Amino acid sequence: MQNRFQRLISMTALILLSFAIGISHAPAGEKRDMQGWGIDDPYNKLYDVREFEKIRASVVRVIEVVPMPGMSPATALVVREGDDEFEVHLCPTWYRKPGEIRLKKGERIKIRGVWAEINGKDIFIASKVKKDPDFEIIKVRLTKDGTPFWTMTPEQLAMETERE
Repeated sequence: MQNRFQRLISMTALILLSFAIGISHAPAGEKRDMQGWGIDDPYNKLYDVREFEKIRASVVRVIEVVPMPGMSPATALVVREGDDEFEVHLCPTWYRKPGEIRLKKGERIKIRGVWAEINGKDIFIASKVKKDPDFEIIKVRLTKDGTPFWTMTPEQLAMETERE
């Protein structure tokens, strides 16, 4: 009898834990389209921390793009560095929409991240964007290993945002 009761409690706890995890990863009323944005998806594997770089550029515009076929949309920047214009991928649009990026045309920014090639096109996958030395506009990945913030637990994300 006690063994059966213990199994019932364990199953109930597992169901409640699964429910809590599901709720904690999705804001109320928002459906996340993780298509292609998971930690083990091909796009994320393009972020090679050994290729980490810092660049300075000017903002041309904020856009929405589809990084790779079959992925849900991304918020991105088009920037100019010297005579070159290129895309900087930030995050899925459900994580941060283009209208939430507070950058204006012509503003100088510093971007940390890695270069990647997608369909023959060089793009920059950002981990952090700063407008000046003391004002961080957006942080979307861990600099040390490229872990996307949208794949973190609420507790991990809270720890990262406390450090800012």
